[in-house]
Amino acid sequence: MIIEHAASYPAKAIVVTGGEPLLYNLDYLCQGLHRLGIATFLETSGSSGLSGKWDWICLSPKKDAPPLPEIFAKANELKVIIEDIPDLYWAEENAGHVSSSCIIYLQPEWSQRDFIIPVIVKYIQVHPKWKISIQAHKYMRIP
Repeated sequence: MIIEHAASYPAKAIVVTGGEPLLYNLDYLCQGLHRLGIATFLETSGSSGLSGKWDWICLSPKKDAPPLPEIFAKANELKVIIEDIPDLYWAEENAGHVSSSCIIYLQPEWSQRDFIIPVIVKYIQVHPKWKISIQAHKYMRIP
């Protein structure tokens, strides 16, 4: 039903995110979407086993449920949420496990943005391998 519903839209890509998608087996979903020519993108904390075939994987690790080791090699993108200065060490630790082709981002935690954005900017100036990711929808007040 979800696959047929997706087919009724003109978009040719779907992002699966929110909560932790990998708590569910996503093999059937990905197979059905690919059969319709729809690309599949995943955003995950990586704390559960990988299922499904993905065109792009964004790994967003959480300290309280760290990623499984096998997800690091499959990540196309690493996005680490930064709330405080020690989170930069967590980010570097995770960046050390992804491939050299993985794009790496630091994202300010929304409630700490006024404090942490200048910290992230300075950090990236010294460590240019990192990029900044912002939640544009929050600035535009889109839920």
